[in-house]
Amino acid sequence: MVRSRQSDASRVTKETDINVLLDLDGSGSTDVSTSLPFFDHMLAQIVRFSGVDLTLKAQGDIDVDAHHIVEDVGIVVGGCVLEALGDHIGIERFAQEAVPMDEALALVTLDISGRPFLFYKDDILAGHSALGTPGFDPQLAEEFFRAFCIGAKVTLHVEYVRGKNTHHILEAGFKAFGRALGKATKVVGDTIPSTKGVI
Repeated sequence: MVRSRQSDASRVTKETDINVLLDLDGSGSTDVSTSLPFFDHMLAQIVRFSGVDLTLKAQGDIDVDAHHIVEDVGIVVGGCVLEALGDHIGIERFAQEAVPMDEALALVTLDISGRPFLFYKDDILAGHSALGTPGFDPQLAEEFFRAFCIGAKVTLHVEYVRGKNTHHILEAGFKAFGRALGKATKVVGDTIPSTKGVI
């Protein structure tokens, strides 16, 4: 019998209210609402290019700052990925994807390692303005990826290699992350991919 790789979780604080349902073996179906249209667009890229199904409803104090909702979404989505992976038996574990979007190029390398770590190189985004209304500051992408790493217990390297257009740069990164996530979580065998016998 094939084990279901679905999970759901909620996180309620004085700053945010997050509800997530995730299926690692989905078809790329998304129903996402965070009150940040650009962030919704980026989450949809992850879903489309990873092949997961994601239902996500998030409310928060975006009148104060979008940081809280972006970070908490990362924590909850990451935690759902960790739960859905279960014992990690048979997963690919490692993945690397380079994705262009017009003049922009992003490189993402992922290891489902059991060790939360983020390397994030976004020098080319320095000075870039927020996108959408309410605004999504480009720096918030790093906060999402860091929170995801903590929740999912993965090692993630995100590098924006080149680009000029803020939207293109970030979207290339989120698409590359989606493709890497889909590949790394794919079941390709029947053993735990670690010499330690555990992840």
